[in-house]
Amino acid sequence: MVKVVHLTTVHPPFDTRIFHKECITLSKAGFNITLITQNDNSDVIQGINIISIPKVKSRFHRIFLLSWQTYKKAKEVNADLYHFHDPELLLIGFLLKKFTKKKVIYDVHEDVYEQILTKYWIPMWLRRIISKTFNIIEKNIAKSFDAIVVATEGIAEKFKNLHHLVIHNYADISMLPDKKQIKCWEKIDKLIYAGAISKIRGIFEMVHALEYLDPSCGIQLMLIGKFESNSLESEIRLLPGYNSVIFLGWLDNKEVYTQLQNAHIGLVCLYPEPRYLVSLPVKLFEYMAAGIPVIASNFPHWKEIIEGNNCGITVDPLNPREIAAAIEFIISHPEEARKMGENGCRAVIEKYNWENEGKKLIRLYEELLNS
Repeated sequence: MVKVVHLTTVHPPFDTRIFHKECITLSKAGFNITLITQNDNSDVIQGINIISIPKVKSRFHRIFLLSWQTYKKAKEVNADLYHFHDPELLLIGFLLKKFTKKKVIYDVHEDVYEQILTKYWIPMWLRRIISKTFNIIEKNIAKSFDAIVVATEGIAEKFKNLHHLVIHNYADISMLPDKKQIKCWEKIDKLIYAGAISKIRGIFEMVHALEYLDPSCGIQLMLIGKFESNSLESEIRLLPGYNSVIFLGWLDNKEVYTQLQNAHIGLVCLYPEPRYLVSLPVKLFEYMAAGIPVIASNFPHWKEIIEGNNCGITVDPLNPREIAAAIEFIISHPEEARKMGENGCRAVIEKYNWENEGKKLIRLYEELLNS
């Protein structure tokens, strides 16, 4: 069997894109997959060989110490192909290519240049300097890799002169619970947000929107994920709208999908940051796959998907009243809500699904390994 190593020092061991989509898909296709990641123990889970590296909290230790441990363990596996997922592993990817002479893939999940500009822990005056410096380094090192996998067409523009492939982070419909479960649309009372919880992902506006809803509707927001900081969580808990929030914390994929079956409306109200304007958040497609209407930021590309498939409503993500008005419309039009949910689910089955994207990844592997 062809031996493949996936490497990440940033993402959790069971990251949706890395483990549940890419690694599982490749394993089912007959590749021998090893994942090197921060985990308590090395193990074999769902056919994937997990090689653990120590868990660290400090960014300094992760970038300057953990990366080298990851490099050593990757070399020991002696794989036919190395596939890494973090920009801070660029140097490690370069060294693996130089000293093993094997195939190396760089998987770019986000536009890191834009991401750096919104990092709260980097002083404002330093962000643009770091982002421009990183951009130069990334583009030059990327030339040495055999392929660049990117999550969106927007990111692909950065690597248009290199061998790249867009692998969208669409929903994995095989992981969703049984579609035969009948959802009751007579009383719409459950909103859901699943993902990282931060200011620029719209947490203040989503909770503020609850304040403008009629209390008699009994609406609740199921909040799934991890707060960016303890101070942010404390601020949000003080908002009047938080009385209508059910905070479920971090849940694994299976539990998230179970909660989606209990929800009526999915929220994805990210701020109009440059990197989000061209992003395709997986939660959008997971809401659609679960058969629930979505209320999402009115970014041009998102509007094309949502309005083009009549599966939800787009709003100004910075306007809580507009978010509340969209919620009220769906609550008061249950038949329209049901149709929106059905339209979204149909669109995912036909177009926006991981099954099609996984086939593209397998073809890329076969192309590289046969060249």
